[in-house]
Amino acid sequence: MNNPNSTIISLKDITVSYDGEQVLKGFCLDIRDGEFLTLLGPSGCGKTTVLRTIGGFIRPDAGEVFFNGKNITALPPHKREVNTIFQKYALFPHLNVYDNIAFGMRLKGKSEGEVKDAVHKMLALVNLSGYAHRGIGQLSGGQQQRVAMARALANEPKVLLLDEPLSALDLKLRKDMQVELKKLQQQTGITFVFVTHDQEEALSMSDRVVVMDGGDIQQIGSPTDIYNEPENAFVADFIGESNILDGLMVRDFEVKFAGHRFKCLDKGFGDNIPVDVVIRPEDIDVVEPDSTHITGEVTNVTFKGVHYEIIVDVAGFKWMIQSTDYRAVGDRIGLSLTPDDIHVMAKSQYSGMFGDYSTFSDEMEEDINQTAEQEGGDDEN
Repeated sequence: MNNPNSTIISLKDITVSYDGEQVLKGFCLDIRDGEFLTLLGPSGCGKTTVLRTIGGFIRPDAGEVFFNGKNITALPPHKREVNTIFQKYALFPHLNVYDNIAFGMRLKGKSEGEVKDAVHKMLALVNLSGYAHRGIGQLSGGQQQRVAMARALANEPKVLLLDEPLSALDLKLRKDMQVELKKLQQQTGITFVFVTHDQEEALSMSDRVVVMDGGDIQQIGSPTDIYNEPENAFVADFIGESNILDGLMVRDFEVKFAGHRFKCLDKGFGDNIPVDVVIRPEDIDVVEPDSTHITGEVTNVTFKGVHYEIIVDVAGFKWMIQSTDYRAVGDRIGLSLTPDDIHVMAKSQYSGMFGDYSTFSDEMEEDINQTAEQEGGDDEN
């Protein structure tokens, strides 16, 4: 039985360098037994290095890896109670589905009776009953992914490491597999450590998310905590859309930004302290412009199906609003906020780097111009 409060893996002061460049420095992380933990961050942030260190594929320059309290830093991958599913699945093309799943169990010397029972149990678990004798080349990408899952789970690992396993799938299949993976993790009770750069995957599947940048942990928390209470501008920008503004914490529960004072729910910053203020686009209500509200001019409107994405110029700062109310380009509108819509963060190394949608409109215009030029060029050929 899993104990959700117990730590199954501990990384203590892990340092890893590639070609003289430090990827991780003094990295520490505790992973709980039976949880779905996601390492989330941009390419090159060190998340895959963390995963490979847990799996034993990388020996850290310094620091230690503990598994249930036992130091396994020097233990090779095949001796760890950990299995890894790579981006490319690494299935054997010359073996059928049954033999792919059976491979690891046979290596461990299990009897054919045990192997047969386990293979059919795994096929049922991943909804591939009846596929045992199919060739790998006959399977779709999603089916291959399920075979890779079945092969890994057949070895009864205590921890399953997943390195961007859904990235090769198309969007609909990826969404389906997100649901399947979460269900599998809950059914088996195995600890899943999942690596992705896709924020939606992280938010929809995880018990906890570890947001990384530059080899450092920026924040750890539940998906709702990470989204609603980002700790710095990097996290706020990386997880969903955010308007991030310079503000002044006047006093507890009162902040000033965009030329107005607002009541907020934040405290403990001190009086008249510069801060970053996060406003999510979906939390802004569009109202008639007047002196009591932030007001601006609509510069861009995109229909997104469920809502309109509206870019508003407020004194040179471009806000994004997501609203079911249509507003036309050139309209002047007011932006209404409640204390619950405002999240205050301490200034950080990321302050001033994110949160203004000026580039958003410019990039869209550039894309449109480039497309028009390309189409014009195609017509000439």
